[in-house]
Amino acid sequence: MEDQFKEIAGFVALAIEAGAVLVVAYGASEALILLFQAFAKREPTAYQGRVIWLKFATWILLALEFALAADIVHTAISPTWDDIGKLGAIAFIRTMLNYFLAKDIATFSKVVDPEDQAGVTRPLRDNRSSSKRC
Repeated sequence: MEDQFKEIAGFVALAIEAGAVLVVAYGASEALILLFQAFAKREPTAYQGRVIWLKFATWILLALEFALAADIVHTAISPTWDDIGKLGAIAFIRTMLNYFLAKDIATFSKVVDPEDQAGVTRPLRDNRSSSKRC
């Protein structure tokens, strides 16, 4: 019974890792296509580069989640203290990467409207006072 569990968990971990690879491959392909399109139309702007980065970073973030899930499944198969320690270190590193990448995405998403084709950025906040003085 335990051997069957290990075998099934091994296949599950492999499938999750394959999912992470596919997510990265898709995100990279999309980013390259957008980059080539930007070069084909005209010289790419910093705005276009940030929009491409934002889209690619979102895919990387998803792939990190898949990779962490695969590591958790691998540890369920053979939970030695060494494996648990490695998982802890990997989970910490990936969580920090995830946190800072998500923070960058959230910050940039507030500044840039990805649906805006004109390349106009929105202000971070409206400096105008909402109350009018008489």
